[in-house]
Amino acid sequence: MMNDQTNRKKVVEITNLKKSFGNQVILKDVTLSLYEGENLVVLGKSGTGKSVLIKCLVGLLPTDSGTISVFDENMTAASGKELASIREKMGFLFQSGALYDSMTVRQNIEFPLRRIKKDLTEEQIEEKVKEVLENVGLADSIDKMPSELSGGMRKRISLARTLVIDPKIMLYDEPTTGLDPITSNEISMLILEIQKKYKTSSIIITHDIKCAQKTANRIIMLDEGLIYKEGSLEEFETSTDTTLQSFFN
Repeated sequence: MMNDQTNRKKVVEITNLKKSFGNQVILKDVTLSLYEGENLVVLGKSGTGKSVLIKCLVGLLPTDSGTISVFDENMTAASGKELASIREKMGFLFQSGALYDSMTVRQNIEFPLRRIKKDLTEEQIEEKVKEVLENVGLADSIDKMPSELSGGMRKRISLARTLVIDPKIMLYDEPTTGLDPITSNEISMLILEIQKKYKTSSIIITHDIKCAQKTANRIIMLDEGLIYKEGSLEEFETSTDTTLQSFFN
């Protein structure tokens, strides 16, 4: 797997990131890179700052200090317009899925496409919607309402809606949370298929070890707002460190 980063381009670079809420320090000093074409898994217990990290990365939360660079553009110094332009290259799969319940699957997927890719014809929009639905295995759900779908199906539709704008970077926030083991495995395999088919670079926030084992090219563990360890899956699985063993055993 892709653990040798020599000569590979950094698509995200986070340096000395700090974030607090009042007196509660969430991220103390986080420095990490995401390389082109890799799946980087960020592990950690609840409350270690995993979700805060990617919310800072997409500009949903302001940082206290430190820099975030995406495709060599400084997110922390970007204007509103520049930030919007960078965000269009990023896909964000929320933990909840966040579908619009009043819209059909088709309308949900068309929504970001019409907003971001304004030059497409109706035929191109239709073609793109069908393509992403086929890629997540749900072409026959195009005219259903979200309420008619299972949790796993909703997650797949959310993923299709994210993919429809052809993101270069994918951010997955707990993609398998709340799903049964079989569906969780399907979502993990889908993450791998998307990496291959869309050539995405991804950050996968999870505490699901099985998801990490299936998807990771490299792993970072956060603990108390700091990076506790960084390495390959094999290094994590064979470590004698008791903190790591509590996750992997």
